[in-house]
Amino acid sequence: MTKIAIIGYGNIGKAVEEAVKAAPDMELSGIYHHNDDLSQVKADVALLCTPTREVPAFAEKMLQLGISTVDSFDIHGQIYDLRQRLTPIAQSSKAVSIIAAGWDPGSDSVVRTLLQAIAPGGITYTNFGPGRSMGHTVAAKAIPGVKEALSMTIPLGTGIHRRMVYVELEDGADFKTVEKNLLQDDYFAHDETHVIPVPSVAALNNVAHGVHLVRSGVSGTTHNQRFEFNMSINNPALTGQVMVACARAACRMKAKQQYGAYTLIEVTPIDLLPGDTEQNIRALV
Repeated sequence: MTKIAIIGYGNIGKAVEEAVKAAPDMELSGIYHHNDDLSQVKADVALLCTPTREVPAFAEKMLQLGISTVDSFDIHGQIYDLRQRLTPIAQSSKAVSIIAAGWDPGSDSVVRTLLQAIAPGGITYTNFGPGRSMGHTVAAKAIPGVKEALSMTIPLGTGIHRRMVYVELEDGADFKTVEKNLLQDDYFAHDETHVIPVPSVAALNNVAHGVHLVRSGVSGTTHNQRFEFNMSINNPALTGQVMVACARAACRMKAKQQYGAYTLIEVTPIDLLPGDTEQNIRALV
């Protein structure tokens, strides 16, 4: 049985716990919070369920202990840099780190890769929502003066999105200052964003989300190839399930001495599944 430690226990951490307990080949070794003594972690893989901006530091700590890691780091433009940062640490510790292992980035990245392979020329549009973005919500909650927040992603088509950010202010906080700081945050600075003060975020909160991926392209010299991928999901539950599948893959990669940091598109898909690999190949091909 693969021993799993959970670092961080918010929405994703709770979803990861459920997925670990449902997995036939895993057991939970412990749940740890931000201020716990992480040198006491005993596990094969640590699933990092902290806010994205805290992932690099926690990943380094775990890898230095020789514990493989999986995270759902979701700042697309910084993923490659994180991979480069963690690779030498994982290699020197003979461990594996699978980064950005949620559903986007993550499983959607695999879909985009496959669609580009079968239609090399063309354009892929990724349209998120409508739904609650966990990464954007956490970023909004970190703005000084914000007591609670909800960031909703509204798809406008062709990969363009509107962010509707509902904020419950702390006593005495100035809304205009909060709004200015939030709009300057890198999570929001590149999209049309509306910040709306509300008396209670809890009354609005919903963890539903989804994606509509569209690729129009060319296979060989044949045009008019069109592919679509749709899903409607519970955001934390899917993120947690992808992370647990990647924990399984990390253990198999470590057993094959494939030490280093990887994104999900670099992981062999069959390693994500429980059970006998040869039987899974026979059943799925």
